[in-house]
Amino acid sequence: MSKVLANRYELFERVGEGGMSVVYKAKDRLLNRFVAIKILKPEFIGDQKFIESFRRESQNAASMSHPNIVNIYDVGREGNIHYIVMELIEGRALSDYIREQGPMAYPKVIALSKQIASALAFAHKNHIIHRDVKPHNVMITPNGTAKITDFGIAKAVNAATIVDNTDGIVGSVHYFSPEQARGGYVDEKSDIYSLGIVMYEMLTGQVPFDGDNPVNIALQHINSEMTPPSQLVDGVPPALEHIIMKCCDKYPVNRYASADDLIEALNNLEFVGSVVGNSVLMGNTGRETTRIRPQKSRGPVAVTDYDGGDDEEYEEYADNGRKKKEKTKKNNKRILLIAIIAAAVILGLVVVLHFVGGEEIEAPNFKGMTLQQAQDQASELGIKVKEGDEVISDEVDKGLIVSQTPEAGTTIKTGSTITVNISKGLGDGSVPDLTGKMKDDLSDYLEAAGFKLGAVTTTASDQPEGMVIDQNPKAGTEVEKGTAIDVVVSDGSKAKATVPYLVGKSLEDAEDALAAEGLKTGKISYDYSSTYAEGEVMWQQYDAGALIDKGSSVKLRISKGPEPTTTTTTTTTTTTTEPVGPTEPELDGPADN
Repeated sequence: MSKVLANRYELFERVGEGGMSVVYKAKDRLLNRFVAIKILKPEFIGDQKFIESFRRESQNAASMSHPNIVNIYDVGREGNIHYIVMELIEGRALSDYIREQGPMAYPKVIALSKQIASALAFAHKNHIIHRDVKPHNVMITPNGTAKITDFGIAKAVNAATIVDNTDGIVGSVHYFSPEQARGGYVDEKSDIYSLGIVMYEMLTGQVPFDGDNPVNIALQHINSEMTPPSQLVDGVPPALEHIIMKCCDKYPVNRYASADDLIEALNNLEFVGSVVGNSVLMGNTGRETTRIRPQKSRGPVAVTDYDGGDDEEYEEYADNGRKKKEKTKKNNKRILLIAIIAAAVILGLVVVLHFVGGEEIEAPNFKGMTLQQAQDQASELGIKVKEGDEVISDEVDKGLIVSQTPEAGTTIKTGSTITVNISKGLGDGSVPDLTGKMKDDLSDYLEAAGFKLGAVTTTASDQPEGMVIDQNPKAGTEVEKGTAIDVVVSDGSKAKATVPYLVGKSLEDAEDALAAEGLKTGKISYDYSSTYAEGEVMWQQYDAGALIDKGSSVKLRISKGPEPTTTTTTTTTTTTTEPVGPTEPELDGPADN
């Protein structure tokens, strides 16, 4: 017999399992649709802090609606069973695609990366950080749509996870950022780093860092340079490699400022490909053959083309037609010959560049040198050095080389060019944008950016309590490093609350859900119901997802269970026996709407 949760969700079969939960296919009897239900594993139900975080963050994620995010419909508890009701995705995890197909074609990588970045951009604007972006948490539908799951709840504890002593979970070790490895401040750029790792794996079929244990892998994220994808697979567009390497920069300030900026870079890459062609982007791999379509000859001049005249005129007319035909044939041959010669020249260049690329040497280590010093040394070795980006670094002095591509020790050929990134020290003193961030996160964030937190002023606002709504100096202002940044934060007094989905919950759970959103339980009425079990919420005053003032009350109607059946009794006398009509049950008054 199948299990039914909350007298509503009928479980059918197990469809997946993660580090912290098991996923079942189920049917929502109330709305008559199939859903996926994620049930927390028993080993976690004793950790009250984890349970509260699980419920709170799941409810936050449920407020998001985006085509690239798996929808969350309900969050609840029945006894010791904690569960989340989600959209059922008919498809497979991105990790399965990578495992089965290996390296993916770069246009597909760009398309999927844009969809994942779009979901992250939407979540970040709603002040939700995923913290565990990885292929296992991305579902691909049959029509190729990417949908991210486990927003804010993907805190699985397993052999590939690092745990800290404060917030429980840091993330999945193969995909988390250096700041997560250090247990430091995590923000939107941590998700961008993880997406960069996912893009790397889609493009190459492997993760950039691997090892025997999670600690070893975490240290690689912090200390080791990433091998560029082009050194692992052929045909990687340099622009796409640059995008991935920027996403995975070890310093958050050097990554894309937002997921929207990443999408813009990917859009630009796609646009270039549409203009100049994929063969140009891919270098000497994946070349497309250009076909020369011969021009059509008008053919011999027919008598019907001649509109009259004497024989001499006709002969002149026909002779002109033959000359045009012969000229067209010559032009076609000339065009074909030019195309063949051009193809031969290009092929020859490719062969020469591939096989006569010069002597193989090991790339020297330019880190810590000036650009001029590196160029002088490179000249002696028969290679070239090109200046890349200016990056912020707290380890390498301003004006010195921070990193290089290809890395030191890599086998290269003489004549090759090495791109070096130059340190600009602690930066140019540009004040970061603090608006939208929470007060408790400011100190670590500002310290990482080279500033410190100044005066904190509270004011009435409709933003969530503790959120920064103004700052001084303003974002983008050029000031000295170490300057104190004053902020104004919301007291939440005018904030709106999102009404949770309460129908089907017990009264106790409904009260907890309302309290978690800063709402109160209003007047409670009771009525009979054949759909909801006794004690379950069968009606709520406001629709789930509605925005109302924090502190508001929400009226509820609770089920008394099925209406009791009436019985007919008889009274016997010495003369006749007559049935007595049914007695009307005593009902509550009408529900207060």
